[in-house]
Amino acid sequence: MTAGGARSAASSLARSMAAALVLRGAAGSLLGRGRRRGAGQAGLAAVCSRSMASKTPVGFIGLGNMGNPMAKNLIKHGYPLVLYDIFPEACKDFKDGEQVVSSPADVAEKADRIITMLPSSNNVIEVYTGPNGILKKVKKGSLLIDSSTIDPAVSKQLAKEVEKMGAVFMDSPVSGGVGAAQAGNLTFMVGGLEQEFAAAKELLGCMGSNVVYCGEVGTGQAAKICNNMLLAISMIGTAETMNLGIRLGLDPKLLAKILNMSSGRCWSSDTYNPVPGVMDGVPSANNYQGGFGTMLMAKDLGLAQDSATSTKSPVLLGGLSHQIYRMMCSKGYAQKDFSSVFQFLREEESV
Repeated sequence: MTAGGARSAASSLARSMAAALVLRGAAGSLLGRGRRRGAGQAGLAAVCSRSMASKTPVGFIGLGNMGNPMAKNLIKHGYPLVLYDIFPEACKDFKDGEQVVSSPADVAEKADRIITMLPSSNNVIEVYTGPNGILKKVKKGSLLIDSSTIDPAVSKQLAKEVEKMGAVFMDSPVSGGVGAAQAGNLTFMVGGLEQEFAAAKELLGCMGSNVVYCGEVGTGQAAKICNNMLLAISMIGTAETMNLGIRLGLDPKLLAKILNMSSGRCWSSDTYNPVPGVMDGVPSANNYQGGFGTMLMAKDLGLAQDSATSTKSPVLLGGLSHQIYRMMCSKGYAQKDFSSVFQFLREEESV
């Protein structure tokens, strides 16, 4: 299967699963809606009474490159954790004091505040609504925060399913990469009930230096998708610029220095430079290992494309960036950091 076909299949699956959620939600009558609204209000009252300073266990699901350091920062702030990852070895990095359980449902049974950090819409749908998902054992009044980057439509539908259980869902994707996750300097873009933002910020502030309320459920995802589209465009532009300068005889470190004191400066040039040898402590200095994978960037650009189509928004450079990152995935770069676009361009010109 081609990279485009794989993305199309994954997107179709996500839409199908979201549609299934809609069908289940449509089973109630108009009178049922009134009853659910009353139950939802009771659940909100329970959430609003949650102790802000409570150090009761927090659930954390998804302990990958980002989730691992995020969970560790919660521990540093004194929060005991209930942990789950589909790959048990991901939990071995945590000390015996943390509870490791065997399913998302078990997390929901033991914690009334849960953070999920997962790769895709399909993963989030499964963790929430699957046979052993969070919603099987979620407590009324629970606060469920999803920090994955997924389709805003999926976030909105999950929020409805969560509300039926008397709990609250907030989308809170992050920006900053692995380095910021380790340092506790992430930016969180939060969508959901405004009266619950303070409760979410209590936890998110342990993992990030910027926690921004964006609006209703789904707006956090919208902000993240826009950010990552711009990031992809700027990274490709930085890689092309650095490659051109090197071909013209400029020393890459000198060129980066000039760019970063001039109008072309951007995060991709001054903080995450894609050229090996220009900066230490970034993926380009480690054969593009770690960081934010090319496959994930292609996925996020696919979300941006879908959103652009649904809103009839022209995204010419976003579309080209999507094509480039999909091509990279098909040529062996899927697991490398997205800044490996510099290496990809160098190899393409030699063909």
